[in-house]
Amino acid sequence: MATHHLHTEIEINASAERVWAVLSDFASYPQWNPFIKSVAGTPQQGVRLQIAIQPSGGKVMRFSPIVLTADAGRELRWLGRFLFPGIFEGEHRFLIEPLGEGKVRFQQSERFSGLLVSLLRSSLDRDTRRGFEEMNRALKARVESAQEKAEERQA
Repeated sequence: MATHHLHTEIEINASAERVWAVLSDFASYPQWNPFIKSVAGTPQQGVRLQIAIQPSGGKVMRFSPIVLTADAGRELRWLGRFLFPGIFEGEHRFLIEPLGEGKVRFQQSERFSGLLVSLLRSSLDRDTRRGFEEMNRALKARVESAQEKAEERQA
């Protein structure tokens, strides 16, 4: 069975808790997320989500993954599949790694497996990777903007 892995990361000047607050606030995704257009459900292990993604220039794709891990401030991971096991599966992972006072490394990755992986590999490398990178930059901008507003209120 074919497999393929995508990995992206970005440094964000904020606490892990602040990044998690934005990442886990699914209702606000339409306001800021250029890749994951909507998520219905809650970030809790065992919950089935309803997700719509749209890489820039691509078509909307909808799927219903199951949350595998929801570790507040640290990791969110889900598994989605097309039709049934073995055809096309993706295990998506968001990881928040503290780098010191007020700074984290946000990693977004996905491990794809199944019969369709080799056919879809070029679009995964092009479109899906671009979607991850666009979302990472948008998350950074949203979190750091919220951080600045919070600091201004405290001053």
